[in-house]
Amino acid sequence: MTDAFRKDRSEMIRVDQAGEFGATRIYAGQLAVMGDRGPHSAEIRGMAEQEAGHRAEFDALMAKRGVRPTALQPFWNLAGYALGAGTALIGPEAAMACTAAVETEIDKHYSQQLDELEADGDDPELADMIHRFREDEREHRDAALDAGAENAPAYPLLSAAIRLGCRAAIRISEKI
Repeated sequence: MTDAFRKDRSEMIRVDQAGEFGATRIYAGQLAVMGDRGPHSAEIRGMAEQEAGHRAEFDALMAKRGVRPTALQPFWNLAGYALGAGTALIGPEAAMACTAAVETEIDKHYSQQLDELEADGDDPELADMIHRFREDEREHRDAALDAGAENAPAYPLLSAAIRLGCRAAIRISEKI
């Protein structure tokens, strides 16, 4: 394995683990506001459990391959929770808009990674994980849209802002 290959795969694993960590924090913030009786809370809890499973698998892969987590994890901890709580405070549709926006960007991100991994064909373990998780993320996005995400106040603006934040978080977490 070349140093460049290791660095590239380490960046993939680091950013993906950070994203799954951030997702668990977003859902924790939403559930803290919505509680167990809020609209979509059961669905959000189910999504949160899937994200926790994704994170656990990335945590294990990081340990196995000696990949360091992002130094920004404490920031993503707070930012994810605040984003989840903030969108839930706006209302259930805004919470779903948050999920739809985040998962749209994660779908694109995971698809780009899969294109690279499948072209190289040299890391089937990582490619399998990303493929499985991407399918879950797509289901989350579709469920959020079905639950009225597009009915959130100022949906186009809210969605665009969250998607921009996700793209920035991805780029930053790859390196830092």
